[in-house]
Amino acid sequence: MRIAYLTGIRQLELCEVAAPEKPSDGVLVRMDRVGVCGSDVHYYLHGRIGNQVVEYPATVGHECSGTVLQVSPAVTHLRPGDRVAIDPAIVCGHCDQCRAGRVNTCRNIQFMGVPGQAPGAAVDYYVLPAENCFRLPDSLSLDIGALAEPLSIGLYAMQLGQVGQRSKLAVLGTGPIGLSVLLCAAAAGAQCCYATDLIDRRLEVARRCGAHWTGNPRSEDVVEVILAREPEGLDVVFECSGDPACMDQAQELLTPGGTLVIVGIPPTVQVSFDTHKMRVKELTFKACRRQRGCVGPAISLVEQGRIDPTPLLTHRFALDRIGEAFELVAGYRDGVIKAVLDLSVEGPSQRGG
Repeated sequence: MRIAYLTGIRQLELCEVAAPEKPSDGVLVRMDRVGVCGSDVHYYLHGRIGNQVVEYPATVGHECSGTVLQVSPAVTHLRPGDRVAIDPAIVCGHCDQCRAGRVNTCRNIQFMGVPGQAPGAAVDYYVLPAENCFRLPDSLSLDIGALAEPLSIGLYAMQLGQVGQRSKLAVLGTGPIGLSVLLCAAAAGAQCCYATDLIDRRLEVARRCGAHWTGNPRSEDVVEVILAREPEGLDVVFECSGDPACMDQAQELLTPGGTLVIVGIPPTVQVSFDTHKMRVKELTFKACRRQRGCVGPAISLVEQGRIDPTPLLTHRFALDRIGEAFELVAGYRDGVIKAVLDLSVEGPSQRGG
């Protein structure tokens, strides 16, 4: 079977390895779709995220969906032929964090495609725990299945921010995760959603995903404009860009007692912020560590028509074009939002979801 390896900075290679045997425990899945995530691109461009350093060769990918081929005897809720979205976080279930229900901070987590943890998803076949596989309704495509994980992060961020129908909020950075936050905020009935990004094309998509106002910091003072519209400030700000400058913008935008939810991954290990402003405004900072129990609910929201993630799907590539996909996403080219690898086809890339 084929598997994609990072072999160096900006170097990806496809190799042939033995396919896994019939699972004695869990589920054998044929991987059909793999999304290219911003964290994948960090590893591709820089060889690390914080203290997670790539050791070459390394596998990649974690946003994925596929088709069940075989199940072990203990698995009763899945059967061969089921199409599934996959939670890429494989947890131990018995550490203090898992026992407390904090599976996203499991002490022994094996996250797909993270250095030193579980192998990445850019491979033809994968054996997974059954609890990591969520059956897709017939109405949802495998492409949508590959978006279940980023959508689940957006939904979990909503929970951390305690967003409700009276909430006024901003999303700083409208890449796939920021747009997922916007979609979930709209589904939660937020009163007003502001969105900022440095790429105008992404702001156009943000408006389709529920933003009531959008702005580009390159062309206007977004903080001044938003506060002119909301002089008392915002209840919640979601920092989804990873840009440390957005931490300062968030503190300016928040009302006293407001909450900053940090979803984006900063390029550096340390960032600074105005502790005086945080103290005087009595602000709450929350870090969003992926998601917790939100993959299934995210799929349900899409099935119910409360979320339409199709604007995120902009490009599709065959697996043998994985290098092109990563370069496209790394360079923010051709209006890309989410590039998806289609492992079921070979040949040239395609634009459109």
